[in-house]
Amino acid sequence: MMRRISSFLVVGLFLAAMPAAKGQERAVVTDYLPATPSTQKKYWSTENKINFSILAAQVAADAITTQRGLNQGLREANPLMRPLVTRGVVGQTTASALSFGAGLGTVYLLHVMHHYRAERITMRLILAGEGAIVAHNIALLR
Repeated sequence: MMRRISSFLVVGLFLAAMPAAKGQERAVVTDYLPATPSTQKKYWSTENKINFSILAAQVAADAITTQRGLNQGLREANPLMRPLVTRGVVGQTTASALSFGAGLGTVYLLHVMHHYRAERITMRLILAGEGAIVAHNIALLR
């Protein structure tokens, strides 16, 4: 019997304390918090604008050299893009837009996740890779 009364007492105290805890929670939430300085960097910084301009130029050069190579009898090395680039200008434009969008999206995802160093490294690796592809295409055309 004593055990039952003590359990009712514990449950009663717990239920009585819940509104008090809830009221205290509201007081904490409504307290004024000073503004902290923003540590987030701008995505469209001058550096990113320059990098994406370079990437757009490299993607355009890749498209032009790929179509010239296909006209000379060469074939696309990338099996994922091969069905697109063999369809002419429309397919090549689609492949170029997908490539540019994938690069832009990857870098933006890293930026949103606050991986700023990884964002810069990834962008530079994308530029280096695309530059190597364009250089390879030009070497094959000569």
